[in-house]
Amino acid sequence: MLTNRSLTSTLDRMMTFNRALDQALSTPWSDNRVWVPAIDVVEQTDSYLMYAELPGVDPSQIDITFEQNVLTVRGTKPSTVQASNDGELRVFAAERVTGSFERSIKLPEFVDGDHIAAEFNNGLLKIQVPKAQAAQPRRIEVKPGTHAVSSN
Repeated sequence: MLTNRSLTSTLDRMMTFNRALDQALSTPWSDNRVWVPAIDVVEQTDSYLMYAELPGVDPSQIDITFEQNVLTVRGTKPSTVQASNDGELRVFAAERVTGSFERSIKLPEFVDGDHIAAEFNNGLLKIQVPKAQAAQPRRIEVKPGTHAVSSN
């Protein structure tokens, strides 16, 4: 039996695979370990919204920059597993990701970078990037003409 998968499903699987590769190739049990948080980017009429899952991250450890229409979120999530003073540590399961993270999203040209807002609640970072006035849809009024059109 042949089943069709939607493009969204395929892209979601690719992003999950890329995130798993990034995590697998990072050095375990070190401060240099990199993890890739899951994100959603949504376009609204007047803005773009980005949601990033950052459970266990202290908001003071989050750095957001915007340069040349690229929005970048960086930070660090500390490990809760620490080796004892004598260096012995027996880990039975270690599935939670820790370490540094970074995600960058290229946004369309017409955004208002001066009015980007971010809020952090229960491990979810929400960033709102307003669209510039030039990029927002608007209705053009058609006025009756004052000149007669000649038919030649």
